[in-house]
Amino acid sequence: MEHHRKLERRLNDLLAKQRQLNAIKSDLEMKIKIELRLGRCVRQEVENWLLDVQTINGKIQSIDERTQNLSCFSRGHLGKQVSQTVEEVKEIIEQGRFTGALVIDDPSTAGVPFQLEHLEGETAVIADIWKHLMSDEIGMVGVCGMGGIGKTTIMKHIHNKLLEETKTKPLFEKIIWVTVSQDFNITRLQQDIADAMNIEDLPKPEQKRAAVLRNELRQIRHMLILDDVWEGFVLEKVGIPIPIFSNGSRLVLTSRSKVVCRSIGCCEIVEVSPLSNEESMNLFLAHTGRGILKVPSLEEILGDIVGECDGLPLAIAVIAGSMKGIYDVVDWRNALTELGDHITSVKGTDKEIYGRLKFSFDRLEDSNIQNCFLYCSLYPEDCRIPRVELIEYWIDEGFLERGSRQQLHDRGHTILNRLVNNYLLEMAGDDVKMHDLMRDMALYIKHPYFMVKAGTGLKDLPSKQEWKDVKRVSFMMNMVSEIPPSLSPNCQNLSTLLLQNNESLKRISESFFQHMHSLSVLDLSYTSIEQLPNSVSNLETLNALVLRGCKELRYVPSLEKLKALRKLDLQGTGIEKVPKGLEMLANLTYLNLCTESLNELPIAILPRLSYLQCLVLYVKSPSVKMNGLEATRLRKLEVFEGRFNELIDFNAYIKSIQGRELTSYLLVMASPKAKFDARPLVEGLNNAFFFNFDLLGDCDVRNVFKIVAGHQGTDAIKSIKFQ
Repeated sequence: MEHHRKLERRLNDLLAKQRQLNAIKSDLEMKIKIELRLGRCVRQEVENWLLDVQTINGKIQSIDERTQNLSCFSRGHLGKQVSQTVEEVKEIIEQGRFTGALVIDDPSTAGVPFQLEHLEGETAVIADIWKHLMSDEIGMVGVCGMGGIGKTTIMKHIHNKLLEETKTKPLFEKIIWVTVSQDFNITRLQQDIADAMNIEDLPKPEQKRAAVLRNELRQIRHMLILDDVWEGFVLEKVGIPIPIFSNGSRLVLTSRSKVVCRSIGCCEIVEVSPLSNEESMNLFLAHTGRGILKVPSLEEILGDIVGECDGLPLAIAVIAGSMKGIYDVVDWRNALTELGDHITSVKGTDKEIYGRLKFSFDRLEDSNIQNCFLYCSLYPEDCRIPRVELIEYWIDEGFLERGSRQQLHDRGHTILNRLVNNYLLEMAGDDVKMHDLMRDMALYIKHPYFMVKAGTGLKDLPSKQEWKDVKRVSFMMNMVSEIPPSLSPNCQNLSTLLLQNNESLKRISESFFQHMHSLSVLDLSYTSIEQLPNSVSNLETLNALVLRGCKELRYVPSLEKLKALRKLDLQGTGIEKVPKGLEMLANLTYLNLCTESLNELPIAILPRLSYLQCLVLYVKSPSVKMNGLEATRLRKLEVFEGRFNELIDFNAYIKSIQGRELTSYLLVMASPKAKFDARPLVEGLNNAFFFNFDLLGDCDVRNVFKIVAGHQGTDAIKSIKFQ
């Protein structure tokens, strides 16, 4: 009877306890969310408690549903169940008052392992570094040695070993790797550390950034590896807490200078020495294959070539890579002579290393392939270089000669593979990367004809005196905001000018391009310029004009005189009309007008551009439409994105391309009334599209829309999703 009589009151008690329980759960989940961001995982005890909360909430919901349709006879039974459930909730609340940590270290998120290169010898060095890292008395370790000696490779092996050890014994909660490089600045280092720790939205002031990093790093036991440090700095200014016994964290620096390591505070320095003769030979054979040992009379020459590498792992890998697959003794004897000549022709530690590395560069023999390699040095140090972007530059520069776009890209990928296989470039995921010593060697070879200040934080361009003899200039990825009238460099031989990704660049003076009569490639993409100077109209040797992503750009001067222009990229600009003189660019092979602001594509322009291989238009715009007859006259097209408003035009073009080899295409037929969004279902794959329609009236999508699409050998569209 008591359960029957007090049912309502006990239900109210139950709901009150449920609210209390869920409030505790909400607070815990918020704390856990913060902890998980630091690379930890929830304790099993806490997970079990959260599961209990979920179960009891389900039980309470079931009770609540039963009260909606309750008979007099079932009230007593339900009242008893409610009373028992109240006690269960009280018990779960007590269990949820955790006094210890809610999370534990998650070994799987301490860091991501590196893909390792072959490491020969260095066991004593690795053991020495490991001993210091495991010691409670040492917080900072410096790893020093000349360029190319293997410091980075050694630390990558230690990094992976730490990750492996952390799986069974939690040494560190987070293992952070940051490459510092020669062009050091505190802001970039702070951002790199934040990125490695998944810290978003660092404040702009340097001191506040440091405070955020310091607070985050102090909360976890971490290993911070700063690779390739060139100059001293104060840890506190960056936001790196000094590792001490109480926090259990460690800091490792790799540097070519012991002075730099000591100035930052390293109390222990481990020096990396050159490999022994035996280790050098083993490493050399690891790259060439041991099959060369079977060649008669080669043993002595092989020993001499390995000796010329002077125990330097990078030189051994590069030179061995260039000799791989060669079994003729005459070739090896000639290689030994060339290598000796390279080394004796230069003096000074770094330059002597360049001499050894240049041997492999010279053995490329083909000047176009050599130029392809040297071009990589125009990118910032330690920069990942997208393969397709790099190949596009090589096409613009004429390194890949002429042919279809498919042939040019195939040739570019073949050259990249050769450079990687010869250890002149490194793989970096789907991209490539240039070892800093290889980049230094490339710039040494091209001095004084390359001026490269890419990714250095540059705010003002160099004075005109520094431009005198340059042929290629790269100021990409900097903070230049203006090119003033006072800068009008007299650089008659300048052929390449790369200014992309200077996002704050708003103004370029008319006089800047005045004396650049040999300019062939100009890249101003992803800048904030509003208009292109009229002086660009006189760059008659210009081969490529790249303005992609210049959202503020409204004005491009007449291109009538630019008869040599083969590439014009206006994707994502703010232009409303096509530039004057576009129809005069008879040699144009690449035209990208994929920009939302463009109002129209005048009739009769495209047929005059008969050499076009790539044409990209903004398919969502009803005003930038294709005329079917005009489109059929573009017989060399391989890459095409365009829109037809009339079915007759669409069908005429589809019929005309039967048997043709378009490697990538997106052809849309849609009524002028049709508004839609078109995007790949999978980013980067253009053989499956999502279309979101907004049609007026009772329009049927089947009557206003047709599509044919394909990509890199895809015969037809694989998937279309409509909404």
